[in-house]
Amino acid sequence: MPELPEVETMVRGIRRKVEGRTIKQVRQCRCKCRPINISPNVPNLQRRCRGATVESVFRFAKRVVIQLDTGDRIAIEPRMTGLMLLSDPPSTAHLRLEWVLDAPRKKTTSLWFWDRRGLGTVTIYSPEEYEADLLGGRFGPDALEMTLDDWKVIRERTSRPIKVALLDQKLVAGIGNLYASEILHLAKVSPEQSARTLNTAQLKRIAGYTDDVLRTAIKYEGSTLGDGTYRNALNEDGGYQNEHRVYAKADEICPGCNRGRIKRIVQAQRSTFFCPNCQRLPAGSRTRKRK
Repeated sequence: MPELPEVETMVRGIRRKVEGRTIKQVRQCRCKCRPINISPNVPNLQRRCRGATVESVFRFAKRVVIQLDTGDRIAIEPRMTGLMLLSDPPSTAHLRLEWVLDAPRKKTTSLWFWDRRGLGTVTIYSPEEYEADLLGGRFGPDALEMTLDDWKVIRERTSRPIKVALLDQKLVAGIGNLYASEILHLAKVSPEQSARTLNTAQLKRIAGYTDDVLRTAIKYEGSTLGDGTYRNALNEDGGYQNEHRVYAKADEICPGCNRGRIKRIVQAQRSTFFCPNCQRLPAGSRTRKRK
């Protein structure tokens, strides 16, 4: 489930504990579950990390990036159930990697990657590889850095429903399924409306609420849903789930208009939640179903 707010929370949670530390070793944890993708391979990762110092930790789209003093960058993509942890994990059975770092007074500290479903990825890049793979046009602008002109580009580039467009990382990087529903509800835009039919007023509302929702979710350290999978770096719940207006609230009264009932539909194999009353679809703006 980790989306931009959760990944940003992971970055902020581990940054102060790992920046400036030297990596003593990288250990692949014993795990009988589906293996995660580690590229190029574990021995390569271990060799290039050992003895390197962590210069910085930052977020790129929905990835945690660890910059080493050698120039290499480690990009961790949590995907559905991955976590970066400094404290006890939700379970030891799903630990995947441990970075052992030096610490003051000759002590050590560990940074863990935990992934229940094994969908996450860990890739170590040279500067040239990082530039080519992650900065080479695969991703749209970061959702927290979007300008109104960037949103207008999205309108010009696709006629798909706006909810589906928000999930396309080539158009905008960082927004996932949960926050897309929340953003569109606050913006009073139907998730089924074609992106190409959005007017400037609608785009301004989407832009404003994208920033508001994501920054507020970061403040609350992300959303921990009913399955309890997402945890912050200290293995604690996030708090933004208590602020959700429509996500996973099908059949409840809309908190916006207090009249409509929240509806669930499926778009691009993902659940969408919205209020048909205050997110009305303008006449003639529905996308045509492909035959």
